[in-house]
Amino acid sequence: MKVLRERLDAGAPVKDTTMSLSAWLEDWSTKALPASDRRQATIDLYATIARKHLVPALGTRPLDRIRPSDVEALIVSKRTAGLAPSTVRTIYTVLRAALDITVRDGLLGRNPAAAVRRPAVERQDAAFLTVDDAHRLLDSMRGERLEPLFRLMLATGLRRGEALGLHWSDVDLDGGTLRVRWTLTRTSKGLQLGEPKTEKSRRSVPLPRSTVAALRAHRQQQATEQLAAGEAWRDSDLLFTTEVGTPLEPRNVLRRFETLAERAGLRDVHLHTLRHSAASFLLAAGTHTKVVQEHLGHSSYAITADIYSHVAPEQRREAADRLDEALDW
Repeated sequence: MKVLRERLDAGAPVKDTTMSLSAWLEDWSTKALPASDRRQATIDLYATIARKHLVPALGTRPLDRIRPSDVEALIVSKRTAGLAPSTVRTIYTVLRAALDITVRDGLLGRNPAAAVRRPAVERQDAAFLTVDDAHRLLDSMRGERLEPLFRLMLATGLRRGEALGLHWSDVDLDGGTLRVRWTLTRTSKGLQLGEPKTEKSRRSVPLPRSTVAALRAHRQQQATEQLAAGEAWRDSDLLFTTEVGTPLEPRNVLRRFETLAERAGLRDVHLHTLRHSAASFLLAAGTHTKVVQEHLGHSSYAITADIYSHVAPEQRREAADRLDEALDW
């Protein structure tokens, strides 16, 4: 009786629900999850994680029988299966988010996942291209239809979605700048243009002169394609489109880049490597980390400093060499 009174006083249900986790995840995925302020891509990811990982592992378990040790066992099993640490963390995050709603709705008195520490993800140095690698890559894509896109990403460090969401109205070729205001992503509802995740991601980025020249040539080529397409052209004002003006499929862009990287003899090079390479080149040239943070749209200085700490030794080596030259020892 004392325990029941304490639960009532705390606003918790007198008795936890016996609904299965599988049934709850189905309800959560169709109601609470879509109603949240998460982006559609995140909603799709969480629903997939619930279906592929949580239902097979704990789906038959009644909610009132799930213990923190069960959550820990789930984490261990996923690690043993060889899943990436970031994936294991996401699985935990989705389970905790789903069970948070059971507490809110009065189905459980407490969230068993909340008693388990979130799985850690060790920081790894971001892979980046050397100057020679960058030249080899650019040579391999010379004349390619998507060459202007990849050149822009290497020069500015834009994310794939940011680059594919660029509009000509966002670009000032005379002033040599562009504004990041949109991001293009593939979701369960199709290709969607949305706003960047954070306020820092909405930014102005300077363009090197060579990139301005490449974009001018690209605009002329796009005008030629528009004439060839005739009435089939769909005017979207996007910088990078298909031959008929429609948005590019992000997955196709990724696959094409991987083909070009392989042609250049570069292995384990991904499209996101262009972003890391742009940052590394800026830092190696002596650009202050704060400027690089704003350039990339990171939410904090600490994130930039942490991700690109591997560039610091190169900067210190260069500084030491310059000191040696200045003192003429």
